[in-house]
Amino acid sequence: MTPTLRQLHYLRLLAEHGSFSRAAEAAHVTQPTLSAGIAELEKILGAPVVDRSRGGIFLTDVGREAATRAEALLTGAEDLVQAARAAGRPLTGRFRLGVIPTIAPFLLPRTLPLLRDRFPELKLYLREDLTPRLIAALKAGGLDAALIALPYDMAGLDWAHVDDDELMAITSTSHAMARTEKVTPANLEDSDLILLEDGHCLRDHALAACGLHPRNDAGAFAATSLPTLVQMVGSGLGVSFLPAMAVQAGLADGAPVAVRPIAAEHPSREIVVAWRKGSSRAAEGRLLAEIFREA
Repeated sequence: MTPTLRQLHYLRLLAEHGSFSRAAEAAHVTQPTLSAGIAELEKILGAPVVDRSRGGIFLTDVGREAATRAEALLTGAEDLVQAARAAGRPLTGRFRLGVIPTIAPFLLPRTLPLLRDRFPELKLYLREDLTPRLIAALKAGGLDAALIALPYDMAGLDWAHVDDDELMAITSTSHAMARTEKVTPANLEDSDLILLEDGHCLRDHALAACGLHPRNDAGAFAATSLPTLVQMVGSGLGVSFLPAMAVQAGLADGAPVAVRPIAAEHPSREIVVAWRKGSSRAAEGRLLAEIFREA
C-alpha cells in the first residue's frame, strides 16, 4: 500500500503551517479529516510523521523526509495536470510568474496588455521578490517561471533570453561626472557608491560588469529600491547605477540627476525567463520570453 496524493498534500500543509487547524483550513477540510489522513499516512509508513506535544507539533525525522519527497511528487502531479489542461492551448489557466523588483515595474506594464489580449484565458499570478527566493520557489514548485537577470547560479534550471539591459551610471546634476559624456569604472570606484541592499542581484551585476571593488568604507548608504536610490543620488549622497529599462521608463525624470553611459566592455545584465529543468511549462516559458522580447 502506498500513500495517496491527498495524504501527502495534508503532510505538506502541516509542514508549512505547523498546526493541524491551520493546515485543515488551507486544505479546505475539517481538522478531524486532516488528522485522519495523517494517521493513515503514519500507518502506511509504519512510523509517526508528527511529534505532538503541548508546545505544538513538530515533524519527526521520518516526517521531514516524507515531506521533502512529497513536495517533489506533488509538484510532478501538478505539472501533469497543467500540461494536460494546456495541451495545444498554451498560456491558458493558472500560471505563476515570479519577477525581480528591478524588472517588474519597467517591463510588466508593457507586456501585461499583450498577454491579456492574446491569451484571454490566462490567469496570471505574479510574485515580486528577490532572486534567491524566486529561484527557491521555482525549484520547490511554487512558481512556474521567473523573470530574472543573469549572471546567477542556474543549476537545475533552463531559461530563454529576453534582452540585454545596459547598466548606466547615475549622479547628481552637480557632480563632476555629470559634465562628462561617459563615466569610467575608475571614476565610479573613486566615488561614494550607493548600492541596493544585499539580496538585490543588480548590486552584484553592476559591480561585476564594471570590475569594481568598492572601498571598505563604501556602502555607508544603501537603498531598498531603485526609486529610493534615485532620490538618494539626487540629494548628493553618492553615485550609483540604473538599468537602461528603468531610465527608458522615466524613473529618473524630474529628479536632479544625470544618467551617463559607462565606458566598460559589457556593462549589462541579461534578462531571461527561467523554469525548472524538465518542467511541463517549458514551452510556455519560451513563449513568455518571446512576448517579453516583443514588448
